[in-house]
Amino acid sequence: MNISYRMVIVAAVFITCLITANIIAVKVISLGFFILPAAAFVFPVSYIFGDILTEVYGYRTARRVIWLGFGCNLIFVFFAWIGQLLPAADFWTAQESYKTILGYTPRLLAASLCGYLVGEFANSFVLARMKIKTKGRWLWSRTIGSTIIGEGLDTIIFITAAYAGTGSPIGTMIWHHWLFKTGIEVIATPVTYAIVNWLKRAEGIDTYDYETKYNPFVFSG
Repeated sequence: MNISYRMVIVAAVFITCLITANIIAVKVISLGFFILPAAAFVFPVSYIFGDILTEVYGYRTARRVIWLGFGCNLIFVFFAWIGQLLPAADFWTAQESYKTILGYTPRLLAASLCGYLVGEFANSFVLARMKIKTKGRWLWSRTIGSTIIGEGLDTIIFITAAYAGTGSPIGTMIWHHWLFKTGIEVIATPVTYAIVNWLKRAEGIDTYDYETKYNPFVFSG
């Protein structure tokens, strides 16, 4: 696989958005009808760049980057946990704040990672298959269609696993998250078109996954 600096940039933005979303998700915001984590603005961007990876470079490349993002997130969580365990200086009074922001509970961590893997792989798979079915036409249909499924699965898994049994309005939370994040994808469609078209011209490629093995755990084909 040839790796260009442009692909590295797309992958870097994808992973940065993923890790950023996991950090700022602890803050809950209110936007009129919507009650959402602050990450609702950031996490959809990772899906947009996931779409770009699959559309331009193909499912095989997207699969590698999705797993890379998973590994980078684990590295971040591990060192954030080490930082929490290290003894605080006598004059430093922000230990509880550190734990609140960066102290992931096992349940939330598992919910987040499982939702991420299922959602991102579903998103990439649907987009790659739709590209073949549509013969490369109607990019908007596959970016939005794949996001509806990917974000939907991600949201259902995360919120159900994280909040089941807590008395939270799970159905409402799922609906709000899914609707808002999908809406961002729709609004960002012109930007997605511009980046995809520029990358295809600059890279001289437009990948179709005719012979690709879609198993998330296979890396050779």
